[in-house]
Amino acid sequence: MKSILITGGAGFIGSNLVRMLAEGSAYNVIVLDALTYAGNLENIQDLVDGSRVRFEHGSINDRGLIDRLLAETSFDAILHLAAESHVDRSIASAAPFIETNVVGTLTLLEAAKHAAVRRFVHVSTDEVYGMLGPTDPAFTEETPLAPNSPYSASKAASDLLVRAFVHTHGMDAVITRCSNNYGPYQFPEKLIPLMTLNAIENRSLPIYGDGLQVRDWLHVEDHCRGIMLAYERGMTGQVYNFGGFGEEKNIVVATSILQHVGKDESLLTYVADRPGHDRRYAINPRKVQQELGWTPEWNFKDGLRTTIDWYRANSAWCQNVRSGEYRSYYQRQYEQRG
Repeated sequence: MKSILITGGAGFIGSNLVRMLAEGSAYNVIVLDALTYAGNLENIQDLVDGSRVRFEHGSINDRGLIDRLLAETSFDAILHLAAESHVDRSIASAAPFIETNVVGTLTLLEAAKHAAVRRFVHVSTDEVYGMLGPTDPAFTEETPLAPNSPYSASKAASDLLVRAFVHTHGMDAVITRCSNNYGPYQFPEKLIPLMTLNAIENRSLPIYGDGLQVRDWLHVEDHCRGIMLAYERGMTGQVYNFGGFGEEKNIVVATSILQHVGKDESLLTYVADRPGHDRRYAINPRKVQQELGWTPEWNFKDGLRTTIDWYRANSAWCQNVRSGEYRSYYQRQYEQRG
């Protein structure tokens, strides 16, 4: 049975990936997560049994810890999902994004090279490509990098480090870039869970600017399948873009959420746009369809409805996250040990 190290495995995408792998029988999974604000051990606690799914608390910047983990287990792959990822936070303070996304990725790459880990999968974002106009063709793997926020700049830098390690050191690595993910266990500062929970609680739904920014929405389950296909079938040094064929304006997403929970559009509140807000993202996933045999199984309409229903059905999880209580038990156990 192969062993895989998943960084950021207690976060949104990472925990969904851990859950997907735990349903099968092909992999032992070791999760490494620093349990910062977006890491929630409750997301995977029911899976962590010390055998097929094991949890390690720590930072990807801790080279000693990384070396110990790689010495203890012969990993077939590192799936690197740990990242600071919220654009608004990067505007307020870019330093944590450089520390985690750039320095942390470099630490992992150097440790993986030293331990001869077979494959390194670096999970990135479509935001490294910059902004599209209303009629521009969707991003492809050949689109030049043109990041516009401190967050996307830090991810572009980490992508280039991976590329450099492939070219210079012969590392077996691939890069994946995805459009906006949505689904269960997403931290409520992101658009869909924020709007959903506010609507349920009769709070205002804050809409940046005119709300006409367009995003391509990809269900997290489809993304996780794509990550595994990139690991299993991807060619060394290649970039693979995953998009959901789900382009939609932010204001339409918000109004759809209101309609599904039976609330009035009077809850919409327009607020000042954030600095440098990119107008449109979209991904052309033709390469992964042709080379990896991937295609999204979720359409956005059904996926959004199912996601809203998940948040409505998991009110205890939502309350724990919004109140900060999620950090008060599991997280503090590890913080006190550290």
